[in-house]
Amino acid sequence: MFQQTVYSFKAFKQAIEDYSDKAERYEGDVCKVPQSVNLTFTEGAFIFLVPAVLFMMPKALASGEFAWFVTDFAFYAVFSAIISTALARVMFAASGTMLAQTAMGRINQVMNAPVMEICEHPQAPKDNSIEFKDVGFTYEGAERPALSHVSFRVEPGQTVALVGPSGGGKTTAASLIPRFWDVDEGQVLVGGVDVRQADPHVLMDQVAFVFQNSRLFKASILDNVRSSRPDATREEVMAALAAAQCGDIIKKLPNGVDTVIGSGGTYLSGGEQQRVALARAILKNAPIVVLDEATAFADPENEVLIQKAFAELTKGRTVIIIAHRLSTVVDADRIVVLDEGKVAETGTHDELVRKGGLYSEMWTDYNRAVAWKISAKEAM
Repeated sequence: MFQQTVYSFKAFKQAIEDYSDKAERYEGDVCKVPQSVNLTFTEGAFIFLVPAVLFMMPKALASGEFAWFVTDFAFYAVFSAIISTALARVMFAASGTMLAQTAMGRINQVMNAPVMEICEHPQAPKDNSIEFKDVGFTYEGAERPALSHVSFRVEPGQTVALVGPSGGGKTTAASLIPRFWDVDEGQVLVGGVDVRQADPHVLMDQVAFVFQNSRLFKASILDNVRSSRPDATREEVMAALAAAQCGDIIKKLPNGVDTVIGSGGTYLSGGEQQRVALARAILKNAPIVVLDEATAFADPENEVLIQKAFAELTKGRTVIIIAHRLSTVVDADRIVVLDEGKVAETGTHDELVRKGGLYSEMWTDYNRAVAWKISAKEAM
């Protein structure tokens, strides 16, 4: 249904089962008794009128006020029948009010977000180098910093990989380069210029990025790729798609590059979306490329094609690549290992393996995982 790999289906299935278990526990353990009591009193309110009628009817007959008694009884009988409906409407109104308050809270959160400060006299980057100088950064509301005293340098044309355990700060570090956030301490330099001192438009033109959860717009393939450079010609878009190994994708679509994604049952798998996102980055032709787990949702066939697209995208550019699949970073000019927001070690693949530190352990575990398979005996 979602054109995803088996891992995505497994996560989706697990999410459904977790939600089902929580809903059943909430319904049985929390709501059963209060809801039973509520329904008993609201739906059965008419029962309470029976003793009142039996007690008051003889007196009404004796006093000659039976007509008034019948009128009062009819009113309360009708009123008791609509109590549950009225309460339901009150609850729905309260629920709607809560949803509206939540929506307004999100809108206010966006409207109250701090505006990016723009330098009055911006400086232009001198080259394609990247440098982190004693960088510290903490997400709003977090108890510990995501990055602490991080320092490393990427020379123009180099490929540097950021690896490490999950939550080590790899994606955070990459996100500071195009200034998605501003550092709390230290500096992030692009071309020798602090990103806070650069014109945001110039900075964004310098950097192309492909994230692990790249999403496409509900538009044609042509417009999706062209979004990175709106003035690009159709021929330039086609060349970028070819460089990103998207030929098979275009062939299977009913209208080729003019096919609108998300319409008429036309959807792409995670790996195919990544290749289109890579075409977008290739078309942008930025001198700095940030790749954040760009093969995370790709099956083996798509991963091979994505690797070929990488070779085209990274040619002659400064590259920051984040990967958990260590086989993809073996040939990097340098590897920076991040652990708990700090630089644990740096060096080439061979140097780090010989050093016997965290990277060496990760490499050993990775190879063990790759070589692992279920034997016939274990399957039984």
